[in-house]
Order: sequence, then structure tokens, then C-alpha cells
Amino acid sequence: MQHLRQLLETENSELARLLRCSLYGLEAALNQAYTELPDDPGTEICAELLQEIRDLLQPPHQEETTIIQSSNELKLNHLRDAWNADSELSLYLGDATLQSQTDADLWHEIHRKLLRIPDDLAAFWQQRTLDLAQEIGAVEDDSNFYQLPFIRDEIIYPGLKGSVNIQGLCLSQKALLKSKFFPIPESEDLQLLAGFLNLYLKFLEIEPDLHHALKSIFSFDIIPFNSKPEQQQQYIEALTDRFLRTQKAEENNDILAIVRAWIDIDEAIHSLVFIPPVERYSWWGKLQQESRRTLKKIADKANKSGHNVRIRQLSGLYADICAFSKDDLQLNCGGIPGEVLTCLRVYARINQEEFPGRVIFRSLR
Repeated sequence: MQHLRQLLETENSELARLLRCSLYGLEAALNQAYTELPDDPGTEICAELLQEIRDLLQPPHQEETTIIQSSNELKLNHLRDAWNADSELSLYLGDATLQSQTDADLWHEIHRKLLRIPDDLAAFWQQRTLDLAQEIGAVEDDSNFYQLPFIRDEIIYPGLKGSVNIQGLCLSQKALLKSKFFPIPESEDLQLLAGFLNLYLKFLEIEPDLHHALKSIFSFDIIPFNSKPEQQQQYIEALTDRFLRTQKAEENNDILAIVRAWIDIDEAIHSLVFIPPVERYSWWGKLQQESRRTLKKIADKANKSGHNVRIRQLSGLYADICAFSKDDLQLNCGGIPGEVLTCLRVYARINQEEFPGRVIFRSLR
């Protein structure tokens, strides 16, 4: 690749122009074949080759000392300006100011923030980002994605091609099946948990704003991973341990043990949070609700087996639900003062025994 790069960077060279045209043609042909032959044994290598070609076609990188661009050098700087001018975003994100110094980082930062806000506002901004990108000669690219492992295929947000080339982000069932961290169980419910485990591990690598509020690790506060990396490892270990306990309960076919294990791992899933916590009808909110729906389905199964199991997701006014919760956490941002921001752990009554829930709520101040 070194000589290809050197030729491409040769100024006033007809050979460089011919090579660039040939690479664009090769990229288009491989993209088409990659789409039409998803089960071909060479797809993974093809994806890597396509990325190498895109890297070659990118403008040459600056030296390390000058790689950080000032905001007025960004091609997508007008997108940053439009974002910072929208005061509604701060209602859901707190300080929504963008920190990125490159076009790619800016695109990713904006779209990851959109995953935390209500669907309708996120859809408006997703379209606006594409419209503003077109103004500088970039168009939507739905063929080049960074893949996150999960139980289904889903485009989270597209990339860009043209004046700027940026990968999108997607969920990938194929990436989950290829994951070496955790084998995929046969049980549909456990497959969902394995999906969450693998997805969270990857998301932690790309999202610097994530926190945890898992009581078994730290009871008194919401901890940012970027300043407490050792707690990130503890969180991963706790999530893994709860997955294995849920798997063991399923193997033993003990319905009440399964219910208790699911309550614990559902708490771990919902304890991966942002500040302020995500809106319930955001992409993140609906993703985490998949775990809670399965938990309620398992509780129904226990009731049909002759037990008395009640699961309650705590929401609304904190004063109305605080009798059902314990060791709650308080924030002075996000949501409506005096209301629950997110339910970390459900309240449960299993036969005659009660288990308090846990929430994050907005202070009245």
C-alpha cells in the first residue's frame, strides 16, 4: 500500500489520476458484490479491503503536531453551529456542547447523542445532519458501517461519502455470532442477554460519556467511566457474573431462581447510564426496555406455574414510589423536578417476600 499512497500523492501526475479512478471503480464493484453476496466466505476480508481502499482515497493525513483542526477548518463546522444553536437539546442532554475536533468525530458525537433523546427530535436531527452534509458535497453512505454485535441487524446511523468519508454505525447479528467473548446460548432469552453483554462491551470502547449506577459496585453515586476506568472493569465483571448466574438458573429449570437472576441482570443492564439519564422513548431507552419486557414475560411464566410474582417498574412522582425503593440516587438535572428519571431495579414481590426497587430521581430544587 505504501507505493499506492506515494503515487496517489504525486502532484500533477496523470498516473495518479488514473490510479485514483481505478480505485474508485474497484471500490464500487466490491461494494456491489459485498452487498449481493453476504454469505461469501470472503466477506470479512472484503470489508477490510474496502476500508483500505477508502483510506487510500482519503486526503493525506497531517503530521501529528497539526492533526487537531480548529473549528473553522472543519468541513462540517456549520453542522456544529446549528447543533449548538438548538436550546431544546439541552433539556435532554444537559450540556450538549460538542467537543470534537475532526469531521468524523463530530459526526459520531452528534449521532451518539441523538440516541439519548426522544425519537421525534432524533429523527428531525438525523435528517438535518444529512441535509447540512449535502451542502458541502457529502451524501449518505449506507454501505460502510462499524458493526456492534447484537441479536439483530439494524442501522443505528449512516455514514457519509463524498467530500468527507465517515463510517456509520449498525447492530450486526453476524458480528454477535462471530464474537469470541461469549458463546451464544440456544435459549432465546439468554441470547438477548448475550447480545446485551457483547453490545455493551463494544459500546464502552466508543462512547466516552457512559456512567454506571450499579449498587453492588458503588452505592452512593453515579460513576463516570472516563475518570474511573477500574470501575468499568468491575462493571463488566458484575454483568458477566450475573449473566452466568442467569444461565445456571435456566439450566436448573428453577423458575423462581430464574426470576431472581433476571431481576439482578436487568438491574445491571439498566445501570449503564448517561447524565442526565436517557429519555424513555429514545433509542437507548427502548433498547434497555427489551430486557425488562423479557423479565415481565418470565414473571408471567412463574405465575402460570402457581407462584405469586409481581414486577413493577417504578416511574412518575418520586414521592409516590419511594416506599417501594431503597438506596435511590438523586440528580439536579434532566427530566422534571420531583419525578423519577430512570428505574434501575424493579420492585418485586415473590410469593410473600418483597424486594425493593431502585431509581434515579430529579431533586425538587
